[in-house]
Amino acid sequence: MTAWIAIGVTAVGCYAVKLLGLSLPAARLEHPLVRRLAALVPLALLAALTAVQTFGAEWPVAATRAAGLAAAAVALLLRAPFLVVIGAAVATTAGLRLLTG
Repeated sequence: MTAWIAIGVTAVGCYAVKLLGLSLPAARLEHPLVRRLAALVPLALLAALTAVQTFGAEWPVAATRAAGLAAAAVALLLRAPFLVVIGAAVATTAGLRLLTG
């Protein structure tokens, strides 16, 4: 039952934040600082989610995920297309998981 309470509180909180954003005057939303934060917050959240999912597991799983992330980073540095980046990460992670069991 506690999980349903947490889900309900989260849903009400999300709705309240959205309602607060809609009730703000347009002049506040056009401020340069607000515009910069709106552009950078999703990127920071995605980076945090990636870090938690990569390094939050036990050793062999975290190591293979980290290797896949490193392979994706190398592919990005080589300016590979997006599907190649994803393929490199998947192939590296799957190959190492196959080898480590």
